[in-house]
Amino acid sequence: MGKRPTFNAPRPTLTQRHINVGRSSLSVGRSGSNPVNSYTHPLSSKQAAELRLLLDELGFQFASRPYTLYFAQKEKLSAAVYGKGPKLLLQGKGIEEFVQFELEPKILGEAKLGYEEVHSPEMFEPHFGVDESGKGDFFGPLVIAGVYVDRGIARNFMDAGIQDSKRIGSDARIHSLADVIRKTHGAIADSVVIGPERYNDLYEKFGNLNSLLGWGHARVIENLLARRPGCPRALSDKFADARVIQRSLLQRGREIKLDQRTKAESDLAVAAASIIAREAFINWLNARGKALCVKLGRGVSGSVKQTARDLVAKHGPAILRQVAKVHFRTAHEIAPESFAAPAPRTEWRR
Repeated sequence: MGKRPTFNAPRPTLTQRHINVGRSSLSVGRSGSNPVNSYTHPLSSKQAAELRLLLDELGFQFASRPYTLYFAQKEKLSAAVYGKGPKLLLQGKGIEEFVQFELEPKILGEAKLGYEEVHSPEMFEPHFGVDESGKGDFFGPLVIAGVYVDRGIARNFMDAGIQDSKRIGSDARIHSLADVIRKTHGAIADSVVIGPERYNDLYEKFGNLNSLLGWGHARVIENLLARRPGCPRALSDKFADARVIQRSLLQRGREIKLDQRTKAESDLAVAAASIIAREAFINWLNARGKALCVKLGRGVSGSVKQTARDLVAKHGPAILRQVAKVHFRTAHEIAPESFAAPAPRTEWRR
């Protein structure tokens, strides 16, 4: 087992914080009177075996749980190690102390909790984060959003619990966090909402989703640069060749450094952008559904297809161009005489 590394800076005390740095994630805090405590971290097979011995030494009681290599609990703290990964999930009370004084020094051999700026310094440097919502949803717009952060803003976002919108199950929580982002001093947010009619026209013009995404990302970056000129870098999730965005940038954005990486939502600016984009997507669906007296669902589920059939029966096939992305195979399934079957997918090559 490794020794605990030391740093000159003292480890901060966490009172309310969500941390998602690298490959680990911690959420510690209170929502009203209900504590919310959870922590995940990938383990090697050796670390999983060492952790089992450590938990036994500490007096944890083991029990069987589905999909786990083992599950152990002591008082109000539980540890589940899942076979896929393996991955550790801690839940309950006392997580911070367990991570700092047991897991990190004795199993992981490195101190991460409280040292976010040591492990991910670029997350605290001035930059834009860009993300989208609605890409995989039949109904609704494609929304691309961007958020500017610096060190102080990133710290405020971390304390507020900003995280990838896909990990937030409540629309009310999305609205609450979006409000926090907009009210954070110094933060700048911008979004481009491409409604279905415009989306369908642009998709036919560009011929593929990656080019459309690149165009939308570029527009958001340009808008942010107009309000925060001189920002040196923009980060987004990796969805295609970065040159797609670069070619779409106008003169103002030609000098900015564009970074793309998988799982970019672990960056606080990108996570904030995902929340802003998701809120705009939710708002559009709710407003348009109310106008049509229907519930416009998300994704491409059976209920979404049934809603599409009902709309076509009432308004005719043309309604789909107003509320849905008609290059989806779903449009052809619902109204085959009006919408052609999509061409077979071709793999993108560099």
